[in-house]
Amino acid sequence: MNTSNSELEKGISGNKDPKEQIKILNPELKKDLLEGKSIRLNFGAGKSPRPGFYSVDHIEMDGIDAVADLNKPLQAIPNDCCEYIYSRHTLEHIHEFLPLMQEIHRITKPEGTIEIIVPHFSNVYGYSDPTHVRFFGLYSMYYFVAKENQPKIRRVPAFYTDKKFQIESLTIEFYQTSRLDRLLAPIFTKLVNYNISTQDFYERRLSHFFHAWQIRYILTPEK
Repeated sequence: MNTSNSELEKGISGNKDPKEQIKILNPELKKDLLEGKSIRLNFGAGKSPRPGFYSVDHIEMDGIDAVADLNKPLQAIPNDCCEYIYSRHTLEHIHEFLPLMQEIHRITKPEGTIEIIVPHFSNVYGYSDPTHVRFFGLYSMYYFVAKENQPKIRRVPAFYTDKKFQIESLTIEFYQTSRLDRLLAPIFTKLVNYNISTQDFYERRLSHFFHAWQIRYILTPEK
């Protein structure tokens, strides 16, 4: 999707209509977009905005720089403008996940970084949230990776979208809420994430006995 100057100016006017599904609240973000500056976006910031990032959420509240429905195209955000996209415990709420990944690919600079943190499928608390619509595991993001770049241990279909990413790192992370968690988490984190084979073994054989908390992906777009 290409964004012309006139479309951009219209898109960031501050109005939110059904076609564009985004409302820019922070004039600094509006200025940076119009001037073509590189920006950093925090999708699903909620009440915990990330320092150094413009905060995006579907609810207008203090600290939010733009209101957007991530199930809709982000038409006010131009191509190749984001040097870093950060999202923590947000994508599990998204119905239109494949289109959102295409939008993330579109707006991220070729050398940009995408950090996505989501609940691991073994996170039992994730089932309590009625707004969760999906879960994630070791191979979820490999569906957006070209077949030849996927790990030999398991190759998954890559034909759902022509927008591809490279996975720079992938870490399964564990609870650290109790004293036992804090004792075991560092050990499991090191052993499980030793390589793709140990991560695969953990998910297949151990994840139902020692549950993970979340999974962290670091991606770059292929352009």
